[in-house]
Amino acid sequence: MGTGDEMQLLRLQVSLLRREISAIIAGTAARLRLRTKEDNFMLQGKKILLGVSGSIAAYKAAECASALTKLGADVHVLMTKNAAEFITPLTFETLTKHRAAMDTFDRNFEYKVGHISLATDADALVIAPASADVIAKLANGIADDMLTTTALACICPKILAPAMNSHMFENPVTQANLERLRDFGWEILEPESGLLACGVSGKGRMPAPERIVEAVVHTAHHSKDMKGLRVLVTAGPTQEDLDPVRYLTNHSTGRMGYALAEMAACRGAEVILISGATDLPRPQYVQIVDIRSADDMFNAVTSVSTSQDIIIKAAAVADFRPATVADNKIKKDSEGPYLSLRMEKTDDILLWLGLHRSLNQTICGFSMETENLVQNSRAKLQKKHVDMIAANSLRTEGAGFGTSTNVLTLITRDREIELPKMSKKEAADRVLDEILAMRKAREEKGEETERVY
Repeated sequence: MGTGDEMQLLRLQVSLLRREISAIIAGTAARLRLRTKEDNFMLQGKKILLGVSGSIAAYKAAECASALTKLGADVHVLMTKNAAEFITPLTFETLTKHRAAMDTFDRNFEYKVGHISLATDADALVIAPASADVIAKLANGIADDMLTTTALACICPKILAPAMNSHMFENPVTQANLERLRDFGWEILEPESGLLACGVSGKGRMPAPERIVEAVVHTAHHSKDMKGLRVLVTAGPTQEDLDPVRYLTNHSTGRMGYALAEMAACRGAEVILISGATDLPRPQYVQIVDIRSADDMFNAVTSVSTSQDIIIKAAAVADFRPATVADNKIKKDSEGPYLSLRMEKTDDILLWLGLHRSLNQTICGFSMETENLVQNSRAKLQKKHVDMIAANSLRTEGAGFGTSTNVLTLITRDREIELPKMSKKEAADRVLDEILAMRKAREEKGEETERVY
């Protein structure tokens, strides 16, 4: 083959690689329900090691690398030699801007022991896909390549996403190895079921990239400063039946409540999320209780509230509901040109919580206002006997229903903290920061919440 032919072949290979990378990036943006651009802070400054072993699912690891990088992570890829048979190192190097490590004895390195330097500073290690061979090595302390030696040296949290033939996965040896890794502290993401590359249907497909990325975010986003705390969060709208066809509701999407639940779980809390109807993805590390009406919400909240350390009531619960629900559909022409509805008040959940609070319990409510934001919210704080109100206004750009951002004012007995516009997940972290600061100050002063009001 002449020089001209070689150059033409090289150009073709580069063109194909560019298409491959473009498809990966586009697929990541389209498929990963993660996340809007406002969520790019989630892994900012975090060093994530992504291990890739030999599996047809290795192409999905490129989606993980792309998504983690978009969330602000400094991603370093470690590949086995078999992994390079399925996807090129150059793909990962283009996505992460770092050389993909494969050879433990590579001479082109800085004056450091490669696998040790990578392992020392890592915030999390995730191996996806993890073949049966790599799983067996890890379970038995075998370190014979760059990936396994680095994994053995890692002291950070570790996550494993198995991918293999279903018979290999179900083999008692593989299951024993996975159980051993769990005992060593590894988080094992269960593989999915379906048609595998070998033509067999069963369990063994690598978990979806969004599931893997969610596990990394849960592990590495924040220190576990809420470990041991039980947190109850309410989110979303309620639906109050008018007749068998119609109901009254509001514009709440549940995003703020879901952000609070997810961030609390990321920080180590044991979280219950009581949710009205939403289209949001269900967070993986949270216990979810689905409700429909204000009455359902009241019953769900009061059944678990006394055992919670922190309660954050972010749901948009109806203040009124139809006094009677028609047995049949109300016809358009049944009552002339107007329809009059008799409404009754629903139970005041936040007030009930304030009056029945447990010892050392911290309660935060939300306030959506159209006027007199601080005045109305401070009145709510006092009337409901709670510790904090997170107030926002429909009149403020970037706040309110249906947005990925919020503009909150945190109101306590003696403080008003105005937050700038930020993503709802950032706002959730700030709310949690303030709640923890309140609890710490109260503990230092020896106060109990029963004496607050």
